[in-house]
Amino acid sequence: MRTYLFPLAALAAAVLSTSCSQTTQANPNSDSRVQVTFSGGHDTDESDKGRPVVLIAAALGVPTEVFRDAFSRVHPADSGRGPTEDEARANKHALLQTLGPYGITNERLDEVSNYYRYNRSRGEMWRTTDAEAYAIIKNGKITGFDITSGGSGYSSTPQVSVPGFTAAPSVKLAWSKQFESNGSVSQITLPEAKKK
Repeated sequence: MRTYLFPLAALAAAVLSTSCSQTTQANPNSDSRVQVTFSGGHDTDESDKGRPVVLIAAALGVPTEVFRDAFSRVHPADSGRGPTEDEARANKHALLQTLGPYGITNERLDEVSNYYRYNRSRGEMWRTTDAEAYAIIKNGKITGFDITSGGSGYSSTPQVSVPGFTAAPSVKLAWSKQFESNGSVSQITLPEAKKK
């Protein structure tokens, strides 16, 4: 009996391996869907000192430069400690002086600030969700993309690659007051792709 178990197990493994490879690699002779790879997309402007200002501004519904100007009026606490009550109160007042005319309340400012709060010195990242998309392959060529999840939390354009193809797709991001769709991938285009 043992002499027949190994061949059957090997055959099952081979079938499973073949099935998996068909979902991840482009087949030039048939139509298929190939999952793309996203990388990066969490860069910040040097002047923002690591803060995801574009995401915070979008969540508040104000132009990026408006929030950047508001934050320039804030005096951060000394390194190694959090702000005192007086410092926190003064900083909040400075922010709302600029953001208040745009309808931003103290409660909303706290909600957004807390959502995107993180400690960069500890290697943390603000809240993000990876995007997921598939390249549509017909006759060995990419004809389009199916974005199954736009993700969220991208502060800069992520790089996208398609296994088996050399050209790099272009990505468009969308901004929203809703956290779950703010900084999401909304469009992927590839004018021309040549197979490796």
